[in-house]
Amino acid sequence: MKRAAHYIIFYAALFGLWTLLAELKIWPPYLFPTPWGVGQALYAGFQDHSYMIAIRVSMQRVVIGYGISVILGMILGLGVASNKFLEETMGGLLVSLQSLPSICWWPLALLWFGLNQNAILFVVIMGSLLSVTLAMEDGRKQMPKIFGQAGRNLGAKGFKLFWYVLLPASLPFIVSGLKQGWAFAWRSLITAEMLYLSLGLGQVLMMGRDLNDMSAVIAVMILIIAIGYVVDGIVFKGMERHLQNKWGLTPAT
Repeated sequence: MKRAAHYIIFYAALFGLWTLLAELKIWPPYLFPTPWGVGQALYAGFQDHSYMIAIRVSMQRVVIGYGISVILGMILGLGVASNKFLEETMGGLLVSLQSLPSICWWPLALLWFGLNQNAILFVVIMGSLLSVTLAMEDGRKQMPKIFGQAGRNLGAKGFKLFWYVLLPASLPFIVSGLKQGWAFAWRSLITAEMLYLSLGLGQVLMMGRDLNDMSAVIAVMILIIAIGYVVDGIVFKGMERHLQNKWGLTPAT
């Protein structure tokens, strides 16, 4: 109840501040719309199904791109963590590449794949791959070596050792990287959709800009934030709670 009260107070104050600034008309209404103007834009977008279509298309893309980046990131991360040569060579390169904004991959995507769906997926994959890879590498390194030794003593080796021992033991260290990878994948997708006007939330956002409809722009921004918040709360926080309970990492109260 206390936490819910904090949420209510905070968002009520935020809503009040937004309304006050809109009513003072410090900026023209077409630049700083009222909350009810944005609400009308949200209602209109869902009523004509344009928002639902955009959400479905964007979610399909991010799920495919993020799924590929997780699979490749697991392979690369574990390979780098398990091989001294790869750690000394590829490890430093991966850290350097992570500082590169994902949108920098867009010109390469256009040249390699053309102006199509594959170019968007490539940007999404590159936006999250490095975070997942480094998370897997760190998780593998930080895992106590005794887990692997115990698994081998009990007869596990090869894929079974990885799947039943090494991977579960590394998960508490990996989830934060997967969470960060999701955030990068989501941001990369929206940016790519804004540059390549295809179906998706990025396209709807740019349409609002082209029409000078700031209410529609803010409405789509709220949708993007809300989807990110829901995925984080349902998927990643749920995973974190499960792992904390399973491995006895739940903070004492």
